[in-house]
Amino acid sequence: MAGDSIGQLFRFTNWGESHGKAIGGVLEGCPAGISLSEDDLQPALDRRRPGQSKIVTQRKEADAVEILSGLYEGKTTGTPISLMIRNQDQRSKDYSEMAQLYRPSHADFTYQQKYGIRDVAGGGRSSARVTAPTVAAGAIAEKILQQFCGVSIVAYVKSVAEIEYSNFDPLVTREQVEQSVVRCPELSIAEKMIQKIEATRKQGDSIGGVIECVIQSVPVGLGEPIFDKLEADLAKAMLSINASKGFEIGSGFAGTRLSGSEHNDPFINSNGTIATRSNYSGGIQGGISNGMPIVFRVAFKPTATIIQDQQTVNLEGEAVTFKAKGRHDPCVLPRAVPIVEAMAALTLCDHWLRYRGYQNLTSE
Repeated sequence: MAGDSIGQLFRFTNWGESHGKAIGGVLEGCPAGISLSEDDLQPALDRRRPGQSKIVTQRKEADAVEILSGLYEGKTTGTPISLMIRNQDQRSKDYSEMAQLYRPSHADFTYQQKYGIRDVAGGGRSSARVTAPTVAAGAIAEKILQQFCGVSIVAYVKSVAEIEYSNFDPLVTREQVEQSVVRCPELSIAEKMIQKIEATRKQGDSIGGVIECVIQSVPVGLGEPIFDKLEADLAKAMLSINASKGFEIGSGFAGTRLSGSEHNDPFINSNGTIATRSNYSGGIQGGISNGMPIVFRVAFKPTATIIQDQQTVNLEGEAVTFKAKGRHDPCVLPRAVPIVEAMAALTLCDHWLRYRGYQNLTSE
């Protein structure tokens, strides 16, 4: 299966299935000499893991990451870093009925048609379970970005269904986001979101929403013109996340309602640093970071698995009715926040290493 890797100089390959023995990944291109341990990665995985609150799936997984290679005496060696997370709480029998039909809005039909075979248990390779090692790799990328650039990446739930956190604070912190299990920094709005998710779960249904991400202290110059624009690679990274359905950066679609004179970002001298007075560009111009905060949003659909009677067809194309079993998120957004941060970190770290290559060449 192609399409399991992302990045050029900082390249991550993901492997494993939802109900297999383990899931994991291989990270290539990590600079040598960086202090690293499993303890550095576990906090990010704890934020993504199932069973962490009453509004997410109750599958019990410790998501304890093991680093199998690429370290010597607690420091990276510059060789591939292998990551592994053992699966512990599979209930494959919950999916036995799914072998004979196609679940609405899942990958069952497309996988079967493309490969002629599919892993029924938990969706196999198409499951969001496989994002766990990606989050671990993202924690490594974030550590590198923080150490060398001081980059800060904070994502949060902006909306759940019609309930929206409409304020924008570019200095929002991860500590503020983590105050609520729904990961919205405004507690009064967060409580309304939680109530909405709980009510939806009790109905056996699901809902979607939007995650916003703010990235501070990004160096000027990350991104390549034309096909490897920074926002294009961020869009690809975000749309690779399970259940994502939309990406916009800066003003996004709202910018189409402004004139050029309203939308342009005037340059100013801010205490000796060139900046822009506004940030409709979302921190990227011409596909290259301009030093302003990178701000983007990712739309997530309602979880495809719902505990209600649904109409579909079986493998013979005959109409059937079924009700899903198993443990599923009524809303993916709270657990998707660290995944968005991880994908952003992997993308930025790859472009930062490419940027360093240009700087080294031009300085000689």
